[in-house]
Amino acid sequence: MGVYCTDPMGWLPASMSLGKGHSLGPRGRVATAAGVDVPDKMKSRIPVVLLACGSFNPITNMHLRLFEVARDHLHQTAVPELKLLCGADVLKTFQTPNLWKDAHIQEIVEKFGVVCVSRTGHNPKEYISGSPILRRYQHNIHLVREPVQNELSSTYIRRALSQGHSVKYLLPDAVISYIKDHNLYTRDSSWKGSSTQRNEGKTD
Repeated sequence: MGVYCTDPMGWLPASMSLGKGHSLGPRGRVATAAGVDVPDKMKSRIPVVLLACGSFNPITNMHLRLFEVARDHLHQTAVPELKLLCGADVLKTFQTPNLWKDAHIQEIVEKFGVVCVSRTGHNPKEYISGSPILRRYQHNIHLVREPVQNELSSTYIRRALSQGHSVKYLLPDAVISYIKDHNLYTRDSSWKGSSTQRNEGKTD
């Protein structure tokens, strides 16, 4: 899971909790309630915090791209607030029996809203029309088209790494270095992250 603050722009791992009197600062750093000195040119932009659920195992460039596309869309439409960010594949799982509680889905879409980024092979409008809850609060669901269609997923990355294939330009360089340093996702690795493949409903 990750949290992305678009103004000031930054990324904060969900494992880092924000204590009372603290807020997100530049580049995802935690700032005190006294605030951070924000440049005047930033004050006119719309503050948005996007929360995405997922294993990010490992995090790919397409995960980061998800936030970029959503940020651009929200700045253009001038919509602030805290919202759930997901791909269309995750929106589909809202209809999976026993995966999400109706009360949780309603709280998300009614109180916060959803930013759903398109994904090849998925029809988010169909998922919305097929769900009474999503249909009722569809005004709080922002459908964003990703102009660069790419089926890159963490599952593909794990498979490629286990077969010894290069993942250069598919992952951030820092992530590639971390994977190599810790010998992750290889055939000889004691931990391949395969358990995450069973976590249906999470962004891969």
